[in-house]
Amino acid sequence: MPELRIGVVGLGQRAELATHAQRRGVARVVACADPAARGRADARALFGPEAEVYEDYERLFDRDLDAVFLLTPDYLHTAPALRFLERGIAVFVEKPLAIELVECDRILATAAQTGTRLFVGHNLRHLPVLREMRRLIDSGAIGSVRSIWCRHFVGHGGDYYFKDWHAERANTTGLLVHKGAHDLDVIHWLAGGFSRNVTAFGQLSVYGANPRLPGGAPDSGRRMADWFDPEIWPPSALRELNPVIDVEDLSMVLTRTGNGVLASYQQCHFTPDYWRNYTVIGDEGRMENFGDGTSGELAAITVWNRRRSGYRPDGDLRVTVDAQPEHAHGGTDAALVAEFLRFVAEGGPTETSPIAAREAVATGIAATTSLRSGGVPIPVPEPDPVAARYFAGNQARLGVPGCA
Repeated sequence: MPELRIGVVGLGQRAELATHAQRRGVARVVACADPAARGRADARALFGPEAEVYEDYERLFDRDLDAVFLLTPDYLHTAPALRFLERGIAVFVEKPLAIELVECDRILATAAQTGTRLFVGHNLRHLPVLREMRRLIDSGAIGSVRSIWCRHFVGHGGDYYFKDWHAERANTTGLLVHKGAHDLDVIHWLAGGFSRNVTAFGQLSVYGANPRLPGGAPDSGRRMADWFDPEIWPPSALRELNPVIDVEDLSMVLTRTGNGVLASYQQCHFTPDYWRNYTVIGDEGRMENFGDGTSGELAAITVWNRRRSGYRPDGDLRVTVDAQPEHAHGGTDAALVAEFLRFVAEGGPTETSPIAAREAVATGIAATTSLRSGGVPIPVPEPDPVAARYFAGNQARLGVPGCA
């Protein structure tokens, strides 16, 4: 087959993801678009002189593309996604799919109506430690899953999410959508079902009192790498935060999935450590990961499935997962892009699905609504059945729960 012709829209913090599509004989990036001069300069640096660079993504429609990466900020996903899908160009949307449920459903409906291939960047389904946990569940190591607890210690949260557009509800709905979409999707994947009822509490505990960026508005040309300093501690010492901060830095969520699994998700943006911990409890045992491998550290999974007294650090089974320090996000980005390119070229099932991506956003929105309403239980709306059937028939990986 000829090389796939790839476009990239949005050359910001996640632009390097698309460099994994530069695969001789398989795919190459031929055109990029970004309204900012810095983004256009980065496009030239990342993809070389052979890639055309534009200010307006509409110019990409003239480049005979096979697929496009949409790596814009969350609140800018919907319009270009709809335009490229309508043109029959396969679309990779960085997670979350969108920040409003109606926008997610419009994207899904357009993909189903046009038959254009849609893929959402939930790279954690390729994370080795989580794939091993999924394998252990499938092997029956802990029996049937009954509960999942996820604690996300977002140690760099102040730098990553409170110094730019992420800090504003208008741009993300909240960090349970932007950041939580990853973990909520994994909870659904491990549980084998999607959340249908949610309650949550949360608040702005720390960053509301930090000094804001002077001048009344952030410099739109700045990026996280420009200000990140891991030596600044405690979190209250951070300066020049976004002028508007109306999202929570501490959230706690309880959900019930459609297949009866009870789950909890806790997200804190001012911890000294940065990793995810999942505890999965079945009716014949439990397992837990220590380290997640996203930063190249060793990760291990401990399984307890025999009754004994006291805490046993090594459990009944301990599985170590090789670290990949040379690869971003534990190698998940490269694996994710490889899957997308295969999907564009051949179609068929994928590890995640647009329906699963939509369900993660729907759960995050419901949880955000609940915590801003004092913990009121909120139902999670189900997807349109026509779209759900379309993706189940065309993209779901059979036998993998949480994939539509």
